[in-house]
Amino acid sequence: MALILNILNFVLGGFAVTLGWLIATIFSAVLIITLPYTRSCWEITKMSLIPFGNDIVHVKYLEPKSAAQNTLGSVLNLVWFILFGWWLCLAHIFVGIAQCLSVIGIPTGLAHFKLAPISLFPVGQRVVSKETAQLARQYAAEKEFESKRNA
Repeated sequence: MALILNILNFVLGGFAVTLGWLIATIFSAVLIITLPYTRSCWEITKMSLIPFGNDIVHVKYLEPKSAAQNTLGSVLNLVWFILFGWWLCLAHIFVGIAQCLSVIGIPTGLAHFKLAPISLFPVGQRVVSKETAQLARQYAAEKEFESKRNA
């Protein structure tokens, strides 16, 4: 089923947003100052091409880091929002609306609405399988519950 929905997404206009993400990935790789964005751009490019069967998880759930690295990610996300994030978010919204106009495109349109907020702040996001995402979120919730219970 995921394969059919991924093909449907591509045919109904998902290729346009994927192309936008690919262009952003290439620009971020070519311009040295934006090199830290390249991995995040590539992750979201994969997700916009194949949104079904995968999920996006913040890296803090997969690999907990120090507060300094989280702060750096926040600064990078702010610069990203100003340079690229807003127009990629708008692209996801417009493609999502266009896909939702037909009954068959509603699932793929909803996938683009899910990607819209992520495109605003992509630094630190990773594309993983649905199962891995569920396990990572469950582990983080259990860890948070333990910390609050022991406090």
